[in-house]
Amino acid sequence: MTFVELTRYFEKMETTSSRLSLIEILSDLFKSAHNDEIAKIVYLSQGRVAPFYAPVEIGMADKNVAAAIGLAFDEDKDKVLHLFNKLGDMGLAAKQLRAESKDKKSVLTVADVFEGLTEIAHTNGEGSVEKKQRMLADMLKQCDANSAKHLVRIPLGNNRLGIGDPTILDGLATAKLGDKVQRKLLEKSYNETSDLGLIATTLWQGGLEAVRKLKVSVGRPIRSELCERLPNAQKVVEKMSVDNQGVHVTPKYDGFRVQIHKNGDKVEMFSRNLEDMTHMFPDLIEGVRKQVKVKSVILDSEALAYQPESEEFLPFQETTKRRRKHNIEEVAKSLPLRAFVFDILYFEGKSLLDTPLLERLEYIKKAVHGDETLIPAPGKVLKKAEQVQAMLEDSISKGLEGVVVKRVDSPYQAGGRNFNWVKLKRHAAGELHDTIDCVILGYITGKGKRTAFGAGALLVGVYDEQNDEFVSVSKIGTGLSDEEWQEIHKRADKIKVDHKPARVNSLIVPSVWVRPEIVIEVLADEITRSPLHTAGMEVDSKLNDETKKMEGKSTGYALRFPRLVSFRDKDKKPEDATTVKELIEMFKEQGKK
Repeated sequence: MTFVELTRYFEKMETTSSRLSLIEILSDLFKSAHNDEIAKIVYLSQGRVAPFYAPVEIGMADKNVAAAIGLAFDEDKDKVLHLFNKLGDMGLAAKQLRAESKDKKSVLTVADVFEGLTEIAHTNGEGSVEKKQRMLADMLKQCDANSAKHLVRIPLGNNRLGIGDPTILDGLATAKLGDKVQRKLLEKSYNETSDLGLIATTLWQGGLEAVRKLKVSVGRPIRSELCERLPNAQKVVEKMSVDNQGVHVTPKYDGFRVQIHKNGDKVEMFSRNLEDMTHMFPDLIEGVRKQVKVKSVILDSEALAYQPESEEFLPFQETTKRRRKHNIEEVAKSLPLRAFVFDILYFEGKSLLDTPLLERLEYIKKAVHGDETLIPAPGKVLKKAEQVQAMLEDSISKGLEGVVVKRVDSPYQAGGRNFNWVKLKRHAAGELHDTIDCVILGYITGKGKRTAFGAGALLVGVYDEQNDEFVSVSKIGTGLSDEEWQEIHKRADKIKVDHKPARVNSLIVPSVWVRPEIVIEVLADEITRSPLHTAGMEVDSKLNDETKKMEGKSTGYALRFPRLVSFRDKDKKPEDATTVKELIEMFKEQGKK
């Protein structure tokens, strides 16, 4: 496939506001792909040249890409930057300059672009900046205007297609299995391998049966199992204690979710959103090598910053300081980490995902020796609600978030969120039992004092898993300092778009739409019903938006008195936000009818 052909599909995806159209476009694109290029097309559609967990970043800054555009089209870098500032998009700047230049013939294939960008990603050392600029310039010379636009967006991490992993899986299923409903047949293998390119290649070459045979492998992160919510200890025991076996309860730590992979002397670490964090945690690597004696293992843990002098664990805001690219060794000494190991997914060549919880915990004892850096998470099997409540109160008294409760016979369901795992957290009177993770969908221009900030209220949403889209749940105008308003405006303007993104479902139209990428933690007094917000809304397709509001025939869920607690996009993907299903469960828990 030529790169021109691929970017024609990108053009269609960029301009659609319909997720169903996105799936159709992707399906048509994938049907046109040969076995040896389907993975490359999938990765480029994600704006990457490798699966997300692979530490392969093309990573070129605006000035470097501008220099490459200048080299390609015989323009001064400052002119390119001036045009970029005027248009607000380096891709549009490249498109305009390419359209004005001579020799518009395009000969690049998808393989050419993929291999060229991969080479750029692996170019390091002295003179690497200039080498990367020349390589990108050489490719741009072989592009037409639209291809140039999409090409330069990839190294900037700004491909503007708005495609989520479930939507790509829908496209693959539709193209090869005939219907997006068949996505479920691909999801299990994807959740256990975290590699859409691998899923696509396997499906194209060996069919569905080959996909089902894909195995868990050390070095490929497994998508984390997540917790549901229940309102109190009594409900937890009633729902989760099967045949009076009790439930397993551990303290809930507020840190980084870190999945630890060890294969011989090689140690790798991944975040819950599949990012390779190995280079950030030299102290944990050393701890793994000292304490884990088995050859191959995958551990699930929560890493917290630790203060040796006072022997206390520090809050999440302190732990986040360990997410950095520079002065890592120095910060590791002043802010060391401890990792509480609460699960094990793989042991000496064997997947443990289908092994019951209590059996998995016995494997942790075999794998982890001592508790200097890796600490087996303390847990108990409890049969009575009073015991669970006592452990919850004890955890809160120690400054922790609460407890995590698990069914004793449960497998590890990669990527799952169900009542095998439930979290119980502290909450104040008049507030919900838990905070809600929302995604910023846009902002409303500020008035009065906030005019200078550019944003006066945020339109936020939650994640609709069923439809792979983000639905509105609230507008937030409180909880941010003046500095935070300025920061959110700066960050949002980097991802603003001129039309509603295809994966956003909102009746409210903000002053500025942004791609759903920024995750924030929100605290609210309660969840209410609303005809204005689309979270959980049952839409009558025959009614237009205004009629829906007037007749009250369709209502969604909304947050009452919401305020921002913190930004969580460093450790959570947009799809990790609170789901509509969770929101409805929380609504029921507060006693609403």
